[in-house]
Amino acid sequence: MENNTYTLNSFKPEGQNQEIKFYKLNKDGTSEHGTTLEEMLRVSVERLQDLNERYSCRENALAITKMQEALMWLNERTRERKARGVEGKHQD
Repeated sequence: MENNTYTLNSFKPEGQNQEIKFYKLNKDGTSEHGTTLEEMLRVSVERLQDLNERYSCRENALAITKMQEALMWLNERTRERKARGVEGKHQD
């Protein structure tokens, strides 16, 4: 199943959900506007770093490190796909 729109549960007030839409490349070469996993990770790291400055703990630091690592691997995947000339295409 191919899905590029997700509903996020709001923390407070309950029931006030938000939609997030990811960029989608269609098989015909057209695209649908949206964000990327990389951008979601970047924002999550920034948010948790801000929280960790105020409420520092080991768990926050570990979560930041793991999100940064995930972002690094996604960027590496993109770099490698660009080098092979298949970035932005439906090819392996």
